[in-house]
Amino acid sequence: MELQELNNDRTKALFVDDEENILKSLKRLLMDEDIDILTATSGEQGLDVLRNTPEIGLIVSDQRMPGLLGADFLRQSREITPDALRIMLTGYADITATIDAINKGGAYLYINKPWDDEEMIRTIRDAVRQCRLISENKRLTGLVQKQNEELKEWNSNLKGRVLGQTAAIRNSNEELHLLNDKLQKNYENCLSAFYGLVELRDREAKNHSRNVARLSVVVAEMLRLPLAEIELIKVAALLHDIGKIGMSYRLLQVDADGINLDGNEEYRQHAAKGQSVIDPIEELRPAGVLIRHHHENFDGSGFPDRLNGEDIPTGSRIIALADCFDRLFTRNRSDKPVETTLQTIETWLGKKFDFALFPLVKQAAIDIYSKMNAAGKLSDPVHSSFVERTVRGIHTKQLNPVKMVEKELDPNKLKEGMIIAREVRNAKGLLLLGVGECIDMGQIQALRYCYQTEHPGKGILVRFPSENSH
Repeated sequence: MELQELNNDRTKALFVDDEENILKSLKRLLMDEDIDILTATSGEQGLDVLRNTPEIGLIVSDQRMPGLLGADFLRQSREITPDALRIMLTGYADITATIDAINKGGAYLYINKPWDDEEMIRTIRDAVRQCRLISENKRLTGLVQKQNEELKEWNSNLKGRVLGQTAAIRNSNEELHLLNDKLQKNYENCLSAFYGLVELRDREAKNHSRNVARLSVVVAEMLRLPLAEIELIKVAALLHDIGKIGMSYRLLQVDADGINLDGNEEYRQHAAKGQSVIDPIEELRPAGVLIRHHHENFDGSGFPDRLNGEDIPTGSRIIALADCFDRLFTRNRSDKPVETTLQTIETWLGKKFDFALFPLVKQAAIDIYSKMNAAGKLSDPVHSSFVERTVRGIHTKQLNPVKMVEKELDPNKLKEGMIIAREVRNAKGLLLLGVGECIDMGQIQALRYCYQTEHPGKGILVRFPSENSH
């Protein structure tokens, strides 16, 4: 048996033949190939080499040898190195042995003796390439299995972390990449926290994001857009002003007073900044595109990219109309605020806004905003619950009027379907849930965690149907 110094980066090949001159001939023939050659003069020696060098990827064995025949050697070698490629060297008369080598020894081809040198080199090269593919596939399979185990362990612990981070608003954005269908409710809680940050920064814009989302979703449903696109528009509408978090208080006040800031450079950056804020969160990147373009004008005079017409995403055009309507409506002091707001917007059609979308916005605004009070909140709690369900993409029939009970409850006594009657904020003043939201079990769990860690000192005011209601 001969063993040369090995290179761990090259394929290792074992040649077994009882005639040493054949082994030397093979070594001379293959000396320029990218392989490390090991040799053995019997099947028994070959098995010893395999046990001491398990990383061998290619085995070439003669059939007729004293002691252990080639087919039997290949069969036993399969137990030591199951992934190695096996080649049988055989004479024309050894058809039965060749069949045994293939069927029992796992040989993937055979070479007749005497061989053609060029054919032998091509065969060995092909086998080496195959060995490397098998080795790489084995490495990648192991890597995937390891990563799957890590992901499984990470996923099992992620839900509890997200609930805690939602209440404390200290979660790293990159964790949202791992959210899946089982964590969808926690994802919605994170959205509530984000647009709560906007309202916390700009108190003059209270309820604005949610109003824009309500109006945008209804318009998107009128267009019969796919549910996934409606959900995307809802998210973008809720977060469309997130880029204003970095704006100065002076500029926020000017914006709240209704003064046109389209010429102000700091103001013109907020749409692009809004996209960049949420861009690290993979699930929110499509919404970031809609946020970036919600100040583009239909005639191409908007910002930041001066898109025009249908080059502006449909969702951005919808949000632009809903955003403008809600801001004008909030400042409108006429007897008919919905009608006069729509008349003002109508003068900008074709310039700032899309003609085709305006009739849908008009119909939706009349239906929704006629039920709002002066503070911009839905006055009817049953209607409020319906709209919040619509914003989440849940389609349900309008409920019949029922008698509602209002009560302050400990978080442990909350139930799904109850409606928030007073804003819920954490100890730092961050908005967790707004008035009119219909709570689900995910939100209830987040509230319980928040109250355990921060002890706000008062219960949660909710509305729910009276037991005597029908």
